[in-house]
Amino acid sequence: MNIAITNGLLLTPPAFRAGLGVWSRSDGTSGSHTWADAGNAGIVPADQDFGPCFEVVKQQTTTSLRFMGETPMIPGVYLRVSARVKIVAGPLASVRIAGWAGDGSRNAVAGLVTAGTTVALRNYGEVVEVSAIVGVGNRPGVDLPWGTRAVYGHFGLDLVGANGGAFRVESIRIDDITAAFVPSLLDWVDVRDFGAVGDGVTNDRAAFLAADQAAAGGSIVVPAGTFFISGDLSINSRIRFKGRLITPPSTRVSLLRSFDFPTYADAFGDETLGMKKALQALLGYTDHISLDLGGRRVDLDEPLMLAELAPTLEGFANRRVIQNGSIQAKPGPAWQTGRATSPGTYNPAQPYLLSNVANVAAIEVGSRIIGSGVGREVYVNAKNVAQGTLTLSQPLYGGAGTRQYSFERYRYLFDFSGVRELSRLNFSKVDFGCDRISSGVMLPQQGEMIQFADCYFTRPMDRAITSIGRGCQDLLVDNCQFISNDLDLPAQQRTTVAINVNANDIKIRNNRFVRFAHFMVANGGGHIISGNHWFQGDGSGQGLRYAGLVLTQPNVQTTVSGNYIDNASIEWTNEHSAIPNFTGSEFSFGGLTLTGNTFLCSNTVAWFTWITVKPYGSGHFIQGLNVVGNVFKALYGNVERIDRVDTSIADLNYNSMRNLQFEANTFNGINTYVSNPLMIQLTQNTATATWTTPVLTGLPFQGWARSVQSVVTEVALQSTSGARVDATPTVVPDSGTSKRQIRLTWSQPLRGRVCIYARMDRPQ
Repeated sequence: MNIAITNGLLLTPPAFRAGLGVWSRSDGTSGSHTWADAGNAGIVPADQDFGPCFEVVKQQTTTSLRFMGETPMIPGVYLRVSARVKIVAGPLASVRIAGWAGDGSRNAVAGLVTAGTTVALRNYGEVVEVSAIVGVGNRPGVDLPWGTRAVYGHFGLDLVGANGGAFRVESIRIDDITAAFVPSLLDWVDVRDFGAVGDGVTNDRAAFLAADQAAAGGSIVVPAGTFFISGDLSINSRIRFKGRLITPPSTRVSLLRSFDFPTYADAFGDETLGMKKALQALLGYTDHISLDLGGRRVDLDEPLMLAELAPTLEGFANRRVIQNGSIQAKPGPAWQTGRATSPGTYNPAQPYLLSNVANVAAIEVGSRIIGSGVGREVYVNAKNVAQGTLTLSQPLYGGAGTRQYSFERYRYLFDFSGVRELSRLNFSKVDFGCDRISSGVMLPQQGEMIQFADCYFTRPMDRAITSIGRGCQDLLVDNCQFISNDLDLPAQQRTTVAINVNANDIKIRNNRFVRFAHFMVANGGGHIISGNHWFQGDGSGQGLRYAGLVLTQPNVQTTVSGNYIDNASIEWTNEHSAIPNFTGSEFSFGGLTLTGNTFLCSNTVAWFTWITVKPYGSGHFIQGLNVVGNVFKALYGNVERIDRVDTSIADLNYNSMRNLQFEANTFNGINTYVSNPLMIQLTQNTATATWTTPVLTGLPFQGWARSVQSVVTEVALQSTSGARVDATPTVVPDSGTSKRQIRLTWSQPLRGRVCIYARMDRPQ
């Protein structure tokens, strides 16, 4: 760039032969005395070296020569002021380039360097060239860095030293040498050229904004140094960092055309801080759609607490994506689990409130609650220190009373617990490297449509994805892999949980879960769980196996289809109920469909079952369950059956069962075939009027034989005399002391064989 060409500016002052009326004897400002009326100066018409030139006899310690024209100071432009000088007689002295800086009000700008390097004149008649470079930016090679306060200058030279000598000056030249600092072929600007100081103290925000405007579609470079920015900053140009930024925590820096993690890491000189500032910008400016990690691994020294990064963020529902990289926890004290113990009072009439909690201030929001009467995966959603209360993510089943509770606060790579509501946040192709140091992601208190796609959760210390409220509404988890922290432990010693949810309409599809205590603990309804593989076995012979999927809402409206369920069960409970006994004003267990799944177990105890119902209160029954088209297979030792009721707290009401379909399933290595309706062949070899089946063990959950769908004779019925009789029996279900037998009553004694289709429910 050359502004003499591009802007049409005439920089070099007129030659001395044009007159000395524009040359000041002091600072060059308007009204100052000129050399035109000085008795000790004049024009030499023909010097052998200079031709026409200015001659002065030095009479003052500092003799000044300034051009009275106002030379503009333009950000990004650098000027070289030069002169050719010689001494012709008298005492020797020295010379330097000097200037006077003025602001927009034509006042002198104080505190600036106004003189260049002093050069001694040592020989009479020797021509010496002296020069200095002046500009806005404090860059190497700039003699007079004037910053942005100076808008123009009066330039010339000073003769300093002994008086009495005669000096001649050929000319004063002012040239644009910006090209020496910013090559014209590069489309970038340097923030120093616009007044950035980079001392870590001066607020350089205005300089960055000026550079951004001047870039005009090009790029900005931030050179070495520490640049302090106070106040939100948005840069629309591409930007590259060699130096680093420091800001107050609340200052949001939005690099709109370089919005990626590598740039933020360079900008702040630290990966954790860079990630924090990138997230702060992502959730604070509507032009940002995705934060690209650039295939980089982000090493975190501490959790990313979104409420601290954006304390004013109450709710955010614009789609945002974090993608393409790895988040890795680095060992350190910031990941240590928080622990507290306090008594609290629970009243089922206020199911989500724990009151009279001692030392409530010490209990962190997001803590998991542990204690008698507490179901799995119950968390502190909020707290009120003044009232001594905690808001819970789920009710407690233990009933009214004051009990001692423990609280564990796990540390997460991404922690959204302090954000009231956040929706439509997507993680795509991200490797959450928890590495037995941290947990993965804690969801916000409220929100919907948060998605994890093509992600890896590697060895979370305690949890992979945790919901402490309703932020999991419509959660989508697709094509992800979850690897437990408990890989080497027997199943009964595992504690990690991959996912828990409290809200509705969760989609868990095509994922792989390896050896967790539970792959998911799910409240709510309307879930779709399909195409996943979860396996929880271990190498121990006759090993214990536990629930992979735990459903904690009785009426779930949930479909589990096309999954590979390996050495784990599906456990169905109502443990998140403040009143766990069936009251008649609610739906009991129902709405669950299991279709097309592969159930496998190996080297396990014989009493293991894949489908377990565990009522946490009395009076419950099943009112809708489809188990259709599945494959059940036991390897290296048979199991007794596929299903059971865990009666450790309460049993089911078998008299109220309805709408169960167990059909078209395949059994291998299972001793008891389970079906509803259940086909039974009953052979009576001696004629009698009453036929009674054995106790039926093949009905689901060993339910009562409540109805008969059909009775079909398979051979001709014969009377006592051997005559063929065509007859229809009277059917009496719920027979025997166990109510698991069926009695057929004929009009006369008969013998033969019939096929009975028995049901343990009465479809309605």
